[in-house]
Amino acid sequence: MFNIGTWVFEQPTILAPMAGVTDLPFRRLCRKLGAGLVISEMVTSDTKLWNTQKSLNRLAHDKDENPRSVQLAGNDPSQLADAAKANVDMGAQIIDINMGCPAKKVCKKAAGSALLKDEKLVAAILKSVVDAVDVPVTLKIRTGWDIDNRNGVTVAKIAEDTGVQALAVHGRTRNCAFRGDVEYDTIADIVSKVSIPVFANGDITSAKHAKWVMNYTKAKAIMIGRGAQGNPWLFREINYFLATGKTLAKPTLIEFCTTVLAHIKALHEFYGDQQGSKIARKHIAWYLQKKAICQNSDQSELDQEYRHTFNRIESAQEQCDSLQSYFEILATTEERAA
Repeated sequence: MFNIGTWVFEQPTILAPMAGVTDLPFRRLCRKLGAGLVISEMVTSDTKLWNTQKSLNRLAHDKDENPRSVQLAGNDPSQLADAAKANVDMGAQIIDINMGCPAKKVCKKAAGSALLKDEKLVAAILKSVVDAVDVPVTLKIRTGWDIDNRNGVTVAKIAEDTGVQALAVHGRTRNCAFRGDVEYDTIADIVSKVSIPVFANGDITSAKHAKWVMNYTKAKAIMIGRGAQGNPWLFREINYFLATGKTLAKPTLIEFCTTVLAHIKALHEFYGDQQGSKIARKHIAWYLQKKAICQNSDQSELDQEYRHTFNRIESAQEQCDSLQSYFEILATTEERAA
């Protein structure tokens, strides 16, 4: 259990905000499968750019989802404050500030983890946003800019002093991107230096590792990013292991197929047939890469061949029909192998 302001979360698992991934259909799926909190894709703080379809999709809220957390990216305190107020008016109940994204196109605009270079600007941004809204403000950071400039503890203290209610830490520097070992020692150090809840993020792909990370860092929750791509069941597995110390049974092949097909249909419905079909391809690639999480479902050669087939399908209905047929083949193959 953890708190963000007055919000209380029973499950200590959080879906990390990921551009191009944590859209409304995926957030709904991860919440259904156990995520205690889900966070939107990164939204630009420049409200003049919100009239594009891409931004409108990212600004979409699920009225049944409480609380609704929206992540903002930018480098201008006033602009971020205005964007935060606008999102609250649209239904956001938590505002998350991005100071952790390592992407070059974000850092070139002095946003994301590039902000860690300027601690005065970090303080100005956080104070401006906290003062602008009456909902909790959270922050996502990395351990620093590079290995010679790890200022995660300093930034965490700034966040606490300015009224930020919770902090997520990806255990790498900006320059490390997603390479190298995660600095769980640094996350533990940050946890020990502040009183606000800290969430540990980085390379957590199993329930046992999640428990080790929580025990080692003393973080209040685990934030899952890439580990959830193709494996949204990870949230319930972690929750179960943390609560009982026992390993939850993996999803059956039938559950896997049913869940994947429902997710792809939800993408078609949300984005429309053309865009939804394009976005579905990357999710199918992730699902097929991780299909071995299912019981008795090691069919990698079939999966690789089918992935190429699926990527050539442009029609939403044909994608669904093709998936249905392929899953029937997998089920038959599994039955023969049993």
